Amino acid sequence: MSKHDFIQAAFGQPHERTPIWVMRQAGRYLPAYRAVRDTVSFSELCRSPKLMAEVTGQPIDIFGFDAAILFSDILLPLEPMGVTVTYAEGGPTVLPPVRRPEDALALRAYNPGDEMRHVLEGVREIKKRLNDVVPLIGFCGSPFTLLTYLVEGGGSSSFTEIKKFIYNYPREAAALLDKLADISGQYLKRQIEAGVDAVQLFDTWGGILSPQAYRQFSLPYIKTVFDMCKTRDIPRILYLNFTRPYLTALAELDCEVVSVDWRTDLAEATQILDGKAIQGNLDPQVLFGPAELVRTETRRILQVMEKKDGFIFNLGHGILPKTPVENVQVLVETVHAEARPK
Repeated sequence: MSKHDFIQAAFGQPHERTPIWVMRQAGRYLPAYRAVRDTVSFSELCRSPKLMAEVTGQPIDIFGFDAAILFSDILLPLEPMGVTVTYAEGGPTVLPPVRRPEDALALRAYNPGDEMRHVLEGVREIKKRLNDVVPLIGFCGSPFTLLTYLVEGGGSSSFTEIKKFIYNYPREAAALLDKLADISGQYLKRQIEAGVDAVQLFDTWGGILSPQAYRQFSLPYIKTVFDMCKTRDIPRILYLNFTRPYLTALAELDCEVVSVDWRTDLAEATQILDGKAIQGNLDPQVLFGPAELVRTETRRILQVMEKKDGFIFNLGHGILPKTPVENVQVLVETVHAEARPK
């Protein structure tokens, strides 16, 4: 059995205290991170194993989180397929966008062990930096989320292009989703071989689909990825934004943890996802409020989940760039101060 509360909680095993980490915990809200970014571009940072290790370790040193997450980006695995990913202040762009069946056919499959070597070397550097003080989480984007970026050419507010593509070309969409699932599954397997202790799949845009469409265009491909990277001692986590309408579908997944957003009732999620650990789900905007509100909302969540061994405290989405650092400290201290029932 792992000595880490995070791993024990992910497998629903008894543990001493509720583990906490937050999505995007190594990021722009941290002065130490911004100091590194002042010297290199985001793309350069994601390709430097030593800098990846430095920024991954920053929030562990500063706040004492119970897990680290690999510093990388979900869009990096798209580049070897034949597109150009550009990172700008307003968000990433992915060019040329996939709008027709022939565009999808032009994207190539590849071996992540070769094309993503810089990330895998980053994993090894991070593991040395962490020295097993906390476990390391690897990750990638879900096939549907990656497809959304490929088709939209970046982020979107209406998601018109992705829906036009999947509804007009369902067969071609399925073929490309199969290709993305294979790449994602191989990529996570390689991360596990490089040393990560858990993996998280980010289905950031799955929540734009109806529950019926989700079962067609997202869920089967998540199952493929999780089947490919299933390993006895490595917990698999799915994060889905706008989680609630899909809880019944997620209950069918073979994974250890489901990470839910702040709109989701934790008691309901616990009941429907029986047998799985739950991760979440503080509203990231609460961290902009007074410290006492942070404590109150944190304790409320802990009280709801106090009898469940399989609970990992997190935000319901990634931490926001201008979040007050002092409130993150309040959050972590509050979680760690609350004793778990014996």
